[in-house]
Amino acid sequence: MTIMETSSREATDAASAATTAAAAAGVEIRILAGVDEFAQVAELFRGIWAGKGDRSPVNVETLRALSKAGSYVGGAFEGEVLVGACFGFFAAPERRSLHSHIAGVSPRMRGRSVGFALKVHQRAWALEQGLDEIAWTFDPLISRNAYFNLVKLAATPTGYHRNFYGHMGDELNGADDTDRMLVTWRLHDPAVSAACRGAFAASTSMPTEPLLTGDDGIGPTRHETSARLVSVALPRDIESLRRTNPDLATRWRLALRETLGDLMEDGARVLSFDRSGAYTIDRGEVQ
Repeated sequence: MTIMETSSREATDAASAATTAAAAAGVEIRILAGVDEFAQVAELFRGIWAGKGDRSPVNVETLRALSKAGSYVGGAFEGEVLVGACFGFFAAPERRSLHSHIAGVSPRMRGRSVGFALKVHQRAWALEQGLDEIAWTFDPLISRNAYFNLVKLAATPTGYHRNFYGHMGDELNGADDTDRMLVTWRLHDPAVSAACRGAFAASTSMPTEPLLTGDDGIGPTRHETSARLVSVALPRDIESLRRTNPDLATRWRLALRETLGDLMEDGARVLSFDRSGAYTIDRGEVQ
């Protein structure tokens, strides 16, 4: 099979996976192009991020410009109602990469895998554009997002950025620093292809020593260990902690930064994330 035939087959399989994922979520996903649709995205995101405020993380003009430039702006519809959206923009041409900036789903659709369907659609679109990867960031303190990105999508952690966006002050981030984990979705990776078909590899337990433990009540606890494989645990619900106990939420942010962040900056690899709410990290040769 030639490279061109392989690429065509891969794009066809990706499109099929996107169709299947959308059907399973009970939505239709399509590329958005009109100002009215962009206004719906801005309003949806305002409801997700701003709460009772009036600030959306994106405006109609920006979405219009991204669409005109040929970047990705996709929406998920339940009937005629927009219930999810995702947009991103191209990296430097030689990288053959898309940076996926924001994805959001209406809270009433939670548990329907609409976010998964949007990402699978985005991958199919990116392969049609001849891209090799999609990168994005997420808050590494949010357990469900870590599981979604590292396990369900098989994305690879590639960086840790401290206070990446500065102060945002929205409903989800509160007054917390905006540390972010960067992940790279290698679109041709067989593990990514399998994940998009719903055959993601469940995280496997490996013998580790705890480096960070704790819970939402007592907060984080650091441990001394010389083990090569270590685990770094997360709070059960950091978003609630930001509302009810912001000082404790800040302690968790700093503890994660000083463990996961420092390790990744020193070249350690995040191997997995498990249902218990912990990262497994390979520190390499411990000094």
